[in-house]
Amino acid sequence: MQTEKFEIIAKTFQGLEGVLANEITALGGSNVTIGRRMVSFEGDKALLYKANLACRTALRILKPILHFEASNPDEVYNRLRNYNWEELMGVTTTFSIDSVVFSDEFRHSKFVTYRMKDAIADYFNERYGKRPSVRLTNADVQFNLHINNTSCTLSLDSSGESLHKRGYREAQTEAPINEVLAAGLIMLSGWHGECSFIDPMCGSGTFLIEAALIATNTYPGIFRQHFAFEKWPDFDANLLEELYNDESNERVFEHKIYGSDISVKAIAIAERNIKSAGVGRYIELSTRPIQSYEEAPATKGIIITNPPYGERIAANDMEALYEAIGNRLKHVFKGYTAWVLGYKQEHFDKIGLKPSAKIPTLNGALECEFRKYDIFEGTYAAHKKATATEPPKPRPMRSKDKPRRDDKKPFGRRSDKRGDRDEKKTTGSRERNKPFARENSNKEKSVRPTRITASTQEGRMPKKTTAGSRTRKRNNNDNK
Repeated sequence: MQTEKFEIIAKTFQGLEGVLANEITALGGSNVTIGRRMVSFEGDKALLYKANLACRTALRILKPILHFEASNPDEVYNRLRNYNWEELMGVTTTFSIDSVVFSDEFRHSKFVTYRMKDAIADYFNERYGKRPSVRLTNADVQFNLHINNTSCTLSLDSSGESLHKRGYREAQTEAPINEVLAAGLIMLSGWHGECSFIDPMCGSGTFLIEAALIATNTYPGIFRQHFAFEKWPDFDANLLEELYNDESNERVFEHKIYGSDISVKAIAIAERNIKSAGVGRYIELSTRPIQSYEEAPATKGIIITNPPYGERIAANDMEALYEAIGNRLKHVFKGYTAWVLGYKQEHFDKIGLKPSAKIPTLNGALECEFRKYDIFEGTYAAHKKATATEPPKPRPMRSKDKPRRDDKKPFGRRSDKRGDRDEKKTTGSRERNKPFARENSNKEKSVRPTRITASTQEGRMPKKTTAGSRTRKRNNNDNK
């Protein structure tokens, strides 16, 4: 039945698990559990389809079909050899296998893949004298085998290509940020379209497009031409069409998104991608370096940007670039919140601002940080005091605040002070002659607390422009 619930797993990047869990909960998932780079939950076929369409921070949506224990590749083979594969495929079906292994017992994920392939081939050879074929791309059935120590999970991959491949990107600059990561960072910042959005080093426009989709609550999956579940035996085309054309979730964005870059080529690429996504009415582009900003494009807004790291892309002077970022933030964008994705501590230091939050994240293989800067007038101490939600605690009295010993006595002549010292000497000598003078001298001491505007005629929503409808033409090979 279509409403029957089953286990579903959504894969994501490290650090985005919480954001993805919130997305799935909002879509109606139940028993949502966060794991390592994944979120498991329960849902029906409609939720499986909708997760592929709507989740901004999911890389793949998997449907587990078998859980078992194995301590070596041969045990994996024996267990899968006895599985009823005819429920999922036939001898003319093409298939692919993606193995992910976190285990000391399984040293090579490729060997596990080979053993699973052998199990499927031997199953069909034994019964029909022929076997299904392996196809690395666009296979009829795509499997995912996940092994954690000795715990094995076999799943059907419902997505096919990674969901970060939205379908709107027509061109790209060197080292563009992953679409899933870009959407996740925007959502981590807490921005959902409440104010203007600026990326002064926008590259191919990924942050700008993902921001527009978030602000209008447009599903990122509507640009995709194909999902792997469309080749499953139980695929419901009417259900997917209904979900695809549902506009009830979309909302009006009343602000503006601004993007700029020093590279003319990057701005041209960004303009093409924005047009392909159908969000041109929300975005203004300009070719300019960040140093040229003399005034903010809006009175209130958020900045999210991914400057060069000096790895794959480098500026002529990296330190000067980051100094310019800090300078413009301090002098032009007062009242804004800025988020900068960076890689090197020395570059962050050149910004010259104290971050109010640091979020570790991976950008490809690079261990980066996503830092938040609150831009305000005056000093950090004054800003902290003005934004404090609780009254400041009284500080403890320090030694320098206590009255000096001499301050307890009235001012007098030198002879009086000398007399006081003489009296102390006399008193001290008498004390030493007393039987308990030693004990008395050890009294406990007191503790001292010390726009090249992307054409507005592309402003209609994606499904009405580039994406079309689910009845759009497809490659004939996909329908075989």
